[in-house]
Amino acid sequence: MRYTSKQVQIAQPDETIFRTLSSFENFTPILAGKVEGWEATEDTCKFKVKGFTVGLRMVEREPNKLIKVSADDAGGGTPIPFTFWTQMKDTTPENSADAHTHMRIVLDIELNPMMKMIVGNKMQEAVDSIVEQIAQAFNNAHH
Repeated sequence: MRYTSKQVQIAQPDETIFRTLSSFENFTPILAGKVEGWEATEDTCKFKVKGFTVGLRMVEREPNKLIKVSADDAGGGTPIPFTFWTQMKDTTPENSADAHTHMRIVLDIELNPMMKMIVGNKMQEAVDSIVEQIAQAFNNAHH
């Protein structure tokens, strides 16, 4: 199943967004106190959700355009295989002093029919909510 978030606009250069999101270590100040067992390197992170250890790994980086992350079994096994990627596009108007970047996230997740019934309709809300929160964080940092 593929879920594509809505597109958000961020008042930051694509390079800034890419640099921030392309290392899990940058999430530590935000997430360390909020998620259980948070550990991060530049390329991997793991944390606990309802007793499960979830591991993530950066699998592809295309500077200022794309960051691809997938479930990483090294953390003890993620129950559901998935990959998500963040897409960025510089939409700064010519001769504008203010940077603009459009961003969206895409989630590919393997859900069995039972899981699809339980969480399927929540997945779209989740990707939209995540992309909004990322945009809000960047836009608030800007001002």
